[in-house]
Amino acid sequence: MHGEAAGLYAYGMWTTVVFNSLLILFFVASYIVPKKNIEWRSMGAFIGFIVALFTEMYGFPLTIYLLSSWMGQSYPVLNPFTHNHGHLLLVLFGLADSALAMTILHIISNGIVFFGFYIIYKGWMLIYAAKGQKLVTEGVYAYVRHPQYSGLFLITIGFLMQWPSLTTLIMWPILMFAYYRLAMREEKDVQTIFGKQYEEYRENVPAFIPKFWKGALK
Repeated sequence: MHGEAAGLYAYGMWTTVVFNSLLILFFVASYIVPKKNIEWRSMGAFIGFIVALFTEMYGFPLTIYLLSSWMGQSYPVLNPFTHNHGHLLLVLFGLADSALAMTILHIISNGIVFFGFYIIYKGWMLIYAAKGQKLVTEGVYAYVRHPQYSGLFLITIGFLMQWPSLTTLIMWPILMFAYYRLAMREEKDVQTIFGKQYEEYRENVPAFIPKFWKGALK
């Protein structure tokens, strides 16, 4: 590619793929440390999601290649392999060449990602301080029973907004199910320790999504 198009081409950047993947995984693994086999399987699903995300974002645009090959000249943009034209949502809404739309999208998606990391951190701090000696029900745990997984879900949603692809859209529900299953398994373990106290907590606090509309925030 030559000229302006070449300047917009941002694939084949495998060093960026590896660096970004390792950076995200490092932060998540620092606060969600897998120990059991089921935890490693869930983390494996998250690793696969992150690697697929950055591979399509900076490595090889598999989704764009498949869609452009399938749709041919009916594909909405003339040059689908420039980086700006690789964003499916912007292409779908005819905003692939809008710098303002791309900027707003990145502000919103990055805000969701960073908020997800913040929730993971706050949840970890409370668990670390408790040291397994008490049932944590304050802070972010007053709103959801699994704030660290809620934070993880927010991170993946933010990244899906930032760079949706066929692979990540397929993997996302698998990832959600893996962590839902893990959360339900962990609840059984916690209930054997804290008994009725945890039963009452579970009845009043949702698993992943706060009940803002029911006045959960007090």
